Amino acid sequence: MKVLTPIMLALLLSGCTLGPDYHRPEMSVPVHYKEAKGWQQATPQDDLHKGEWWAVYHDATLSSLLSQVSINNQNVANYAAQYRQAQALASQSRAELFPSLGYDSSVTRSGSHATTGSSQRTTSSSHQAELSASWELDLWGKLRRTLEENKASAQASAAELANITLSAQSELAQDYFQLRIMDQKIALYQQSIDAYQRYLTVIENKYQTGSESRATLAQAQMQLESARASAQDYQWQRAQMEHAIALLVGKAPADFSLPVAKLDATLPTVPAALPTQLLQRRPDIAYAERNVAAANAAVGVAIAGYFPDLTLSASGGVSASTLHNLFSLPNRIWSLGPELSGTLLDFGATSSQVEQARASYDASVASYRQSVLEALQEVEDELVELNTLQGEMASQQRATAAAQESARVTRNQYDAGMIDYLDVATTENSSLSEQQNLLSLQSTQWVSSVALIAALGGGWQAPNK
Repeated sequence: MKVLTPIMLALLLSGCTLGPDYHRPEMSVPVHYKEAKGWQQATPQDDLHKGEWWAVYHDATLSSLLSQVSINNQNVANYAAQYRQAQALASQSRAELFPSLGYDSSVTRSGSHATTGSSQRTTSSSHQAELSASWELDLWGKLRRTLEENKASAQASAAELANITLSAQSELAQDYFQLRIMDQKIALYQQSIDAYQRYLTVIENKYQTGSESRATLAQAQMQLESARASAQDYQWQRAQMEHAIALLVGKAPADFSLPVAKLDATLPTVPAALPTQLLQRRPDIAYAERNVAAANAAVGVAIAGYFPDLTLSASGGVSASTLHNLFSLPNRIWSLGPELSGTLLDFGATSSQVEQARASYDASVASYRQSVLEALQEVEDELVELNTLQGEMASQQRATAAAQESARVTRNQYDAGMIDYLDVATTENSSLSEQQNLLSLQSTQWVSSVALIAALGGGWQAPNK
């Protein structure tokens, strides 16, 4: 044993780490966005605090709702628990680098009864207390690679938590803006319904006097009921949107309501030049990259399977038949020795595990690169949509203004007896349709601005270090 100890210490001190050291996969990305200038490749900075990205909208109700997502949303709570689990696993792996100390104590009483000749009973007691220690020497770096793998997995879990939180917040903000625009659409239909009801009353009076035809009366009735049906259609859509928001803040729909209110928010202007750090803050990219690091460490763990494990173990204690003699010198017991264990023949099982680990690493690299490409696509899509919407909105505003002017003129002409009501109905429907189209474009504009912020990892503001 005296000879083995220096050898073991030498092996411990010179212990190597098998498997490849991790390097972030190379990824060729464009220097600039196709749809925006000022973009440059950057180093991942998903760990930087992004702040409350929704503050750019200056909407108190929206801010109040979004602040509840990280607290009450049950999907977020699920991933938060998974992150804690991953952290605990990494801590467990770290602890396995060090010796473990255990204890064992027992009291046993036994007896026998002989029935041959004279009946005789014998009983005996045994008391034992023992301390044991064991230490697996990480000669080949298997434990260190396992720790590296679990730490990377915990970091991936943290990124996944950030991603699900950002996704839920983005979904809530989009639902919120759509609901507010829907309120405006319902209000617009209600204004039209009131106007159509007034015209129907006038036409009914004229019909009673014979100065208006049955066809005109039917046209006015159809126009009124069609507007009512459309308004009711938006009512149930609004209710479902409200239910979706309730779920995102962790409440039952019956316990949540969002009263009708004017959209009192500021649509942020996308800067001409985007900071270089933004895309690299996306938590889904960080998640994919950390999975690559974990898969890389797993290759080292698998390679270590070719080599034996060396464990040092020692135990010491006392054993006696009576408790008061338990700790006397003659009753002491001990053991000490190394244990070397490994595989002599496994018919390729270890090499198969190594190949599985390497294939898993290659798959994670491809997944990481795909995540970067999809992120680039998302940003490009949102940029081109927002840029196009500006011109489309301007054209729609002009079309809406023209339709409203046409409706105003035909109403005046009808009131003056110059034209039939059919012309009024036609221009009124056109005006209502153009106003609804304008509101739909506004809804798309708000939703796209939120989607762009999410695509950039949570805003385009400079990160807080």
